[in-house]
Amino acid sequence: MFVSILPILIKHFSFIRTETRTETIIFAFENQSHANFMCKILKVRNVSDYSRYVGVADQHPLISIIDYTEVSPVPHSLNNYGVYGIFFHDEADIALEYGRGKYDYKKKTVICVAPGQIGGKEDNGEQINLTGWALLFHPDLLHGTHLEKAIREYSFFDYRVNEALHMTDEEHSLFISLMRQIRDEIKKKHDAFQDAIIVGYIGLMLNFCQRFYNRQFITRKPENSDTLMKFDSLLRDYFEKNRQLSLGLPTVQYCADKLCMSSNYFGDLIKKTTGDTARNYIHQYIIQQAKNKLTAGTGIAQVAYRLGFEYSQHLSRMFKKQTGMTPSEYCASIQRHKGTKLLCPDKKQYNI
Repeated sequence: MFVSILPILIKHFSFIRTETRTETIIFAFENQSHANFMCKILKVRNVSDYSRYVGVADQHPLISIIDYTEVSPVPHSLNNYGVYGIFFHDEADIALEYGRGKYDYKKKTVICVAPGQIGGKEDNGEQINLTGWALLFHPDLLHGTHLEKAIREYSFFDYRVNEALHMTDEEHSLFISLMRQIRDEIKKKHDAFQDAIIVGYIGLMLNFCQRFYNRQFITRKPENSDTLMKFDSLLRDYFEKNRQLSLGLPTVQYCADKLCMSSNYFGDLIKKTTGDTARNYIHQYIIQQAKNKLTAGTGIAQVAYRLGFEYSQHLSRMFKKQTGMTPSEYCASIQRHKGTKLLCPDKKQYNI
């Protein structure tokens, strides 16, 4: 169910109480904004925990396919996932809350969840009619296969809910076809080849997700360009307000948080927009600032301090990686070009 599976991460709890009979967790939040707020969570340790909750009989102990048209209406649930999941719906328009924002989820929206994530909507007695599909599979299914390690490379499992994949009609039809093929396979009598075939289908779905996300990045170029402008503005503001002196160098996680994105989605977006990683983009910005200060005659040690480096050698390593020369060599090249003398420290003292 779509309102019941979105990966809203819940943090800052002071204690956990487990009820083994109902397989729920009660969270008590210690931060002020969640004071006295109790939350009941469905523990999805196995695929059967969720499929039984929505009324689906299991065909395989490690994988479950759910066609919501066959079980709707279904109740809400806030889930603590111990399995992987791929969810999409066909028709329902659902308004969801995520942090301080509200997001409308139209048809053909895909959400992927991974073990360790908590998301959805707590059961409030209401039920909702859905016409989508869900695929849940346990990590044990991947043991000894290429996907056991490769699944970590699919960064969309760590995207936030507002970074969901929105499928085209063609992509939507393809996903439904794959869901039906997997369901048909798990209904067959188990043999020595079945698990390998199922894992192959899962890998195919994940690769299609990757392709469709790439398509979405490309078709959203105006929005991506706007994000890049905000990224530049954020870096400029960071150094203008001297945050590096207390926080150190800006990180991808810091920038993603400020732009209200997950670090994975932000990194993938920047990669698709610029052809470079977000981390390297930040480093290029920092080195450009270093060049500006060196050209103005500021000493290397002072430049390193002003930019937030703990040691000048750290600046030197980043500078050489980005430019192919050390700060001292850069100073010397500027001197030769302009015929002026720039302030540079003793190379032996700083080893730069």
